[in-house]
Amino acid sequence: MNAQKVAQRLKASGGMIVTAESCTGGWVAQELTAIAGSSAWFDRGFVTYSNEAKQEMLGVRAETLQKYGAVSEQTALEMAQGALQRSRGTVALAITGIAGPGGGTPAKPVGTVCFAWTTTARPARAETRQFSGDREAVRRQSVEFSLAKVLELLDEA
Repeated sequence: MNAQKVAQRLKASGGMIVTAESCTGGWVAQELTAIAGSSAWFDRGFVTYSNEAKQEMLGVRAETLQKYGAVSEQTALEMAQGALQRSRGTVALAITGIAGPGGGTPAKPVGTVCFAWTTTARPARAETRQFSGDREAVRRQSVEFSLAKVLELLDEA
């Protein structure tokens, strides 16, 4: 449902979206490109699961990854900014998190997901959420949340 609304808003405004995904593995891009005619408003999706991919494809700084970790608002912000700079997009979203079942720590338990959104006209913003459930549930909630926030961003424009 949110994907359809994002599509309508982007089409009406002439905007173009780009995604930078880690823990969701391209799920947001899949949701968006499942809509017929998406090539008019979907530019590209980066799936950057490894730290190396985040650095090579999106320009995330090694210092950021070392200081804050891959699952951090700082990394998500650099992912979103890098995606926007490396595309024809006018709107970018980034997702990086711990979907589980392993990989969590006391400071960043399973279900911790960091998001960032930016546009060519507005500064980037980031948010961290804690989702519950199994791996698929965490990923699904991440996709839904990220698209809802893109709608909010588009509504502000």
